[in-house]
Amino acid sequence: MELLFLLVVCALAGTYAWLNGFRDASFAVAVAVRTRSLTPSVALLLAGLFTLTGALCSLPLALALSRHLIGVPDGAPGLALLGTGLAGACAWGLHQWWRGLPSSSTHALIGGLAGASGAALLVGQSRPTGVDTSLLALVVLPLVISPLVAFLLSFVLVYPAVWAARHAPPRTVHERVRQLQAVASAAVAFGHGLQDGQRTTTVLLLALGAAGVAGTETNWWWAPAFGAALLTAGTLAGGWRISYTVGTRLVRMDPMRGVVAQLVTSVLLLVGAIGLQLPLSTAHTTTSAVVGAGVNQDSPRADRLLWLRILGAWLVTPVAAAVLAGILFLAVSPLL
Repeated sequence: MELLFLLVVCALAGTYAWLNGFRDASFAVAVAVRTRSLTPSVALLLAGLFTLTGALCSLPLALALSRHLIGVPDGAPGLALLGTGLAGACAWGLHQWWRGLPSSSTHALIGGLAGASGAALLVGQSRPTGVDTSLLALVVLPLVISPLVAFLLSFVLVYPAVWAARHAPPRTVHERVRQLQAVASAAVAFGHGLQDGQRTTTVLLLALGAAGVAGTETNWWWAPAFGAALLTAGTLAGGWRISYTVGTRLVRMDPMRGVVAQLVTSVLLLVGAIGLQLPLSTAHTTTSAVVGAGVNQDSPRADRLLWLRILGAWLVTPVAAAVLAGILFLAVSPLL
């Protein structure tokens, strides 16, 4: 039974990684495609390459998370917790993609694990350790802080960017800025891979530990490769629904502001992963940076109603994933 649960968790982890790349590819390519700096096919290939590179570099972060942040019970109960948490996160992420709304897969996963752990208490099973801390560190604080920082930085940095280009003809500025879009898109894709690649690897390491698989500490190499491959495959598939929302519907801006938004996003993702070892949401960071740079123009064309809908979706995401995962855990609990 434990082997079956382990295989199911691995399959769900792969699905989670693929959906993560499929949905979040938009954040690396949306602005560059919208400003016609890159063609859609070139943008996706660039995003896929640097997402793969970032995901393969995320192993140290995943090891830290799996060892120190959260622990799951041994055996089938622990595997069921991971599996139902992943299933809840996948189901909600797919729903949000269908609606074309950017939402955080990280917050969905943490919410799913929290909901599964609550259901485990109801049926007398052991719950994961560290979930309460994770909810505070990975959901509550970043939900409030990282979007606000991204918005403010992008809004403020538009001023020096405009000042630096004040004497150049508009056509020259747009041409030079579009050339920077390739670098900015690659940086966002690398930050996305670095941030989100560790999620799948962490879950796989936790699952191997719960199943008691021998040699987990020495045979870890396949876990980041597995997650990186599926994250990249999802990125190359390209979920254009969210790309249209972020690049066109939310706010319309020129290439210069697009570069500012992408550079702010990439810096925050890299600082969060490497400097602070804090998982940040690519969805929250990118969307807030785009809005911050986009509204700082003479005639901002921002859809404020859509922005409020997105904020509402961000608040609902961990709760909805928790409810879904809790129901799924109750459904499989008779097998434990």
